[in-house]
Amino acid sequence: MRQRFRDQLAEAGETDLAISVMADVFLPIHKALCAATQAMDDKLKAIAKESDLVRRLMTVPGVGPVVALSFAATLDDPGRFRRAKDVGAFLGLTPRRHQSGDMDWSGRISKCGDRDLRRLLYAAATTLITQVRKPSPLRTWALRLQERKGFKKAAVAAARKIAIVLMCIWRDGTVFNPTQEANA
Repeated sequence: MRQRFRDQLAEAGETDLAISVMADVFLPIHKALCAATQAMDDKLKAIAKESDLVRRLMTVPGVGPVVALSFAATLDDPGRFRRAKDVGAFLGLTPRRHQSGDMDWSGRISKCGDRDLRRLLYAAATTLITQVRKPSPLRTWALRLQERKGFKKAAVAAARKIAIVLMCIWRDGTVFNPTQEANA
């Protein structure tokens, strides 16, 4: 895909002199950035392979090395949470409660905690819903929720559930079992 972009830019430069000048300057920079990105990805994958915890976290569908490493780095001590469900609130993936007299309703997510990890978990949930094909109760639950509530709400709920599953895996020292129903 990156090479196709460079080829299209070079083709456009053949017809327009200004684009040709920009392409001559931009193409070496683009190649260098792509190489640096690939080197960083390779290094992250190597770090992930060395860590037993990160390898276990990556058994959850949709969770890759970046999400697993970020989860482990952000929540450096699993003992700080009394229950695994508390990690959802810590990351801001639980709905806000609005209560006053007769009124009691749930709002949008609280967005407390680490924004970057919340975004990565949302991306993992999106991957779970849209790209993962291997059946699991977690994926089935997310797809059913998507049919009822819509994609965005299902992705946020799946992100919360993935965070809880990751915390359980971290605490128990186990791996994700796709045949076992999620208890969280």
